[in-house]
Formats: sequence, structure tokens, C-alpha cells
Amino acid sequence: MTTILSEYYRSPLLAPAVSTDGEGQSPSGFFSFGKDIVCYGECSSGVAPDVQAAVDFDASKTTTVSDSEIRLPFDALGVVENLRREHYVKRLSFGQSDLAHNGLIRDAYYLLRAFMPVRIRRHLQRAYFKDWQNLPFPRWPVDVTVDCLHEAFLRLTMRAQGRDRVPFIWFWPEGASGCLILTHDVETAAGRDFAPALMDIDISHGFRASFQVVPEERYEVPDSFVREIRSRGFEFNIHDLNHDGRLFREKTEFLRQANRINEYVKRYDARGFRAGAMYRNQDWYDAFEFSYDMSVPNVAHLEPQRGGCCTVMPYFVGRILEIPLTTSQDYSIFHILNDYSIELWKKQIDLILRKNGLVSFITHPDYLIERRSRGVYESLLAYLREFVQRRGLWETVPGEVDRWWRARSEMKLVEDQRGWRIEGPESERARIAYATVEGERIVYTIDKASAR
Repeated sequence: MTTILSEYYRSPLLAPAVSTDGEGQSPSGFFSFGKDIVCYGECSSGVAPDVQAAVDFDASKTTTVSDSEIRLPFDALGVVENLRREHYVKRLSFGQSDLAHNGLIRDAYYLLRAFMPVRIRRHLQRAYFKDWQNLPFPRWPVDVTVDCLHEAFLRLTMRAQGRDRVPFIWFWPEGASGCLILTHDVETAAGRDFAPALMDIDISHGFRASFQVVPEERYEVPDSFVREIRSRGFEFNIHDLNHDGRLFREKTEFLRQANRINEYVKRYDARGFRAGAMYRNQDWYDAFEFSYDMSVPNVAHLEPQRGGCCTVMPYFVGRILEIPLTTSQDYSIFHILNDYSIELWKKQIDLILRKNGLVSFITHPDYLIERRSRGVYESLLAYLREFVQRRGLWETVPGEVDRWWRARSEMKLVEDQRGWRIEGPESERARIAYATVEGERIVYTIDKASAR
């Protein structure tokens, strides 16, 4: 538990004595940890085979705090990693049609997709997702299980140490209340050709974004296109290899394609990556050589691969930083939910910022060509511009999130005669915050004048 609290909060005071009962002696399953927190892993006090029965196995009832020691019936780090790396998914057995589990059907769909009329494609996709509302976990429309677990572990630690206040390094630079990034995935030649107009739209609202570009087969990627993206202050990233939905299907072929992706990362001097259709296997990420990935949704009810990382914060997968997608894609809202408004996005933004998290968007120039969709997107940008100013968000691009999160991971909170100060790279941008307990809640207070 010490490791995950240190990673999340960057505080030297969070080092309780923690013991775990019965690790490695029971099967993995679902259990709860207090109200509304679902966990997955081994737990000596019992687990459920089904997520809906997790509430019957509340591990908080067998957690004890005495003599500065916390005794847990499970491995805290293992549970957090099981959620972030989506290891629980193999135990979820409902919520999508049989189409979602048939690899041959999926391969045939991607093979024929370019030749299908849009009407047929949307009909098939709605059939694919017809039961998405039956999924009880992760929680829709935003899941903050991992973030709630960190807060629960922090409460236990403060109780064990007899502390009523704990200093830590705030999540975002200059004391920003949260972070906002925009990303654009370019799927077709039509989307590539519309990208300059989309840049104009973003700039008109004061935003910059990243463009994820497919390097093989789908369309040509002229050097002039790459230069234009970067010269206008946008980021250029790699989007899959050829976007055929097969990147993670088989390990040997994956390694071959990963090597090709790494070559394109070097060729274009790109630092970021997103897999096509958000397919992913985080356990294979050590084959990649980019700095950050953006392929993992917070909750994937409307994605071809179900699951979700259950957090609204970036996290490391080995040496790679995962910058999760925390809102629904434009295509999902427009063409699966048939909703041409920004209401779902507004709800997701509110839920994310309750945890001071990362608000990240995917939109596609391919779909924003259509006037109705483009109008909704411009409404979103107008809302975000006002929201950023009102709530004090850090608006940036993914590469800057990567730089900041890596710098923060190297910072240290040091106490001297004048109080607490932050040491490390970019420490002048960092702020000290304090966590206090109010009832069952953790409350954060930022010292916005703390940089020194």
C-alpha cells in the first residue's frame, strides 16, 4: 500500500506498516471495500465469482488498524493493478451480444467496413452494443474506483498514524483543479484532408490538440501534413499500424507489428500512441518504445473491447505512461446513442473533476465533416472554454501531461525550518496540497503560494 500511495500522492508521510492476510492462498474474484468500491483479486475474507455479488464480501469489515499497523485481507497494490490493467474483465460474462466475442466476425467486419454503406455499418454497431446498459461494472458514465481506493487507503493511513492532515504534491501544475486534453484520431483520407479545417476550429476557440495518424495502408501521410500539424502547435502521434482491429490478437504477430510501430515512432519523432478502436493488452506494452499511450478507456461500455481502467488519473504501465480516455468518443455519442448534444460530456466532466482528474476527449475529423456533428463539437469547445476559465483547469496537449507526470514522479516533498518544500524537476510549477478527513470523505486544500 505504501508504494501506491507514494505514487499517487507523492508524500513522505504515507509509510504505514501494512500486513496482508493469506496472499496467494485463494482464487481471485470480486469483493467490496466499504460502500460502492468494487475490487478484484485475492482476498482472505472471501470473494464472489460475479461482480454483482461483490457487496456480499466487504473486506473493510475484516480490515483492522492498531498500534500504527494496518492489516488488510488483500494486497492493495495487486487490487489497484488488477483494476487499472483490466485483469477483472475475464470474469465479466455479460453485457454484450455474441458478436462481441466472435473474432472471425470481427475480422470480417474490419475487412468489409470500408465497402459498407454508413447505414449498414451503424446498424451492425448498434447490434454489437445492444446490451451495453446491462453492464454493472465499471460504473457508467465515469468510474473512479481506483481513485476512491486511494482515498480509502489514505484515510486508513492517517488513522493509523494519528494524523489529521497530510501534505502531498498536488496532481497538476500551478494548483490547477484538473486537466483537459483534446485528441483527434484520423481514420480515413477524408479525415486527413479535413484536419486543417479542424485545426482552424480548435484554434478559434483557443485550443490545441494531438492528431493520431495511421501510418500504413489507410491513406498517405505526406511530410507536409506532418509539418502543418506541428507548425500550428498541435501534436503528431501514431494511431495503430493499419487500424485493422488485429493488433493484439496474437502475440507473435503483435510483436512484429509493435516493431513496425516503433519504427514509425522514431521516423516521425512521435512520443505518443493510440491503438485502433481502443483495442489493448496492457500486459504486452513492454514491446513498445513510445513514451505514452492513450488506448485505455476509463469505462469501455461503448468500445469494441469492454473493460476500463477505473481511474481518471494517468498511471504508469512499466516505463510507459497511460493517459486514459475519460469521456465517450464522438462517434459513440452521435451514432450509437444517437445523441447530438453535449449533455453526456457535461455530466462526465463534472464526475471527473469531483476527483480533480484528467478530462480527455477523442473526436474524429472523419465524423466532424458532417455539419450537424461539427456544430455539436463547436458547442463543446465553447462550453470548455468557459469551463476552463471558471474552474481553473490546466488545458494542454498529451505530451505535456506525459512530461508533467514523469516530472512529478521524481519530485520529493522535503521539510525544513520554514516548512514543506518541493524538490525535483519542474518543482517551481508544483504546489503543496493538504489532505484532511471530514467524516468519511477526504478533502483537499491547495497551497497555491507554496512554490519556493
